[in-house]
Amino acid sequence: MVSSSLLTRLRLGAQRFARAEGGNIAIIFAIATLPLAGFAGAAIDYSRANAVKAALQTALDSTALMLSKEATTDTSDQLQTNATKYFNANFSSVGIKASSVTITPVYSTDSPSQVTVNGTVNVPTAFVGMLGVKYITLNESSTAAWGSTRLRVALVLDNTGSMADAGKMTALKSATKTLLAQLKAAAGTNGDVYVSIIPFSKDVNVGSANYTGTWIDWDDWEAANGSWQNTTTCSGSSRRGRSRCSSNQTWVPAAHSTWNGCITDRDQSYDQTVTAANPADASLPSGQASTLFPAEQYGQCPVAMMGLSYDWTSMNSLVDSMSPNGNTNQPIGLVWGWQSLVGGGPLSAPAMNSNYTYKQIIILLSDGLNTADRWYQAQTPVDNRMYQTGNSSGTCANIKAAGITIYTIQVNTGGDPTSTLLQNCASDSTKFWMLTSASQITTTFNTIGTNLTQLRVAK
Repeated sequence: MVSSSLLTRLRLGAQRFARAEGGNIAIIFAIATLPLAGFAGAAIDYSRANAVKAALQTALDSTALMLSKEATTDTSDQLQTNATKYFNANFSSVGIKASSVTITPVYSTDSPSQVTVNGTVNVPTAFVGMLGVKYITLNESSTAAWGSTRLRVALVLDNTGSMADAGKMTALKSATKTLLAQLKAAAGTNGDVYVSIIPFSKDVNVGSANYTGTWIDWDDWEAANGSWQNTTTCSGSSRRGRSRCSSNQTWVPAAHSTWNGCITDRDQSYDQTVTAANPADASLPSGQASTLFPAEQYGQCPVAMMGLSYDWTSMNSLVDSMSPNGNTNQPIGLVWGWQSLVGGGPLSAPAMNSNYTYKQIIILLSDGLNTADRWYQAQTPVDNRMYQTGNSSGTCANIKAAGITIYTIQVNTGGDPTSTLLQNCASDSTKFWMLTSASQITTTFNTIGTNLTQLRVAK
């Protein structure tokens, strides 16, 4: 704050003048004007000091915010060096002279983590130096706190055949890697930001290495993958799908290790929830809904998904491997994005620490309208599994009811109608984007990344 010693010295000067008795009237009058001039000069100097104060606070705010992005990895010397560098870059640009500038950063790992930057400057006076006040000292500080909020973000990305058109897949890869860089920068320490990546087409790929999982429903896969073998007796049965007996031949399913990792929609209405898979459902009779995840040897299987992680290198490699193929089934991508946030099947979600607030986000990008799922080859019934207008049911409504924020993006380079489905699925109207060119993917992801970063770093 502006030093109170200035007013004190002016008051004492006026008191000394009042007690003085020597000199003639002209001298007395001349001397009498000095306090008046001093008070006028004090007002000017005070105004200049307030201008410097505002500039000081702005520079400290910017410095604290910049340091918050690196404080966890800086040594104390680096923190001091960078604080001085950032402050000088911001403060010198205002064109106000000050002396004896001292900048002191303090990093605290308490919850929430924070950086406090203290600043002291001396502002030379122009008018009240005659009273012995050579400068006015200003002391300000700014704090950037983070870490009280942690992010968990599921990227649900369309990998269907139409993404090969108009440069969309190339733009999506570039934009996604830029978004990952933003999210990485928002993390002070490992675990502050987790990201999952769910490429989808008609199916999703959970990874063929998981073929021993007890959460997999093999009935349809075994009925479609195998061979008839001659036997002296006919044996075998199926809960659904192909009969495993014919005359003296028995259907012998292929080894599960030959599965390509693709999963189709769960039985209705488990396809709209993240209900935990129950291995005992493998013995359910035909006609009863199973919680298990049905394996399918889908010929246009996308690349394997990645659950919540902060392995940024592996995430970038996954993005590079994405390839456009297959039909569009947004509901399965969306529900697996949700699944990645809570865990289940092959995915695990790290436990949440009660000392933090968690923001869970799903970003769904698709370039077209739904075309097929496990049961249907038409848009409307697939849409209705995702969101049914009028009764607010379906996967989208269930996700929002769980407190998860949904961003939806329609990349419409082919003149399709605006997807009211994606509009309704978004958490609110500000979280839906209609894009008409591939290049807009980058700017949209950058906007979302900036919004998510602001959730992490709060001044």
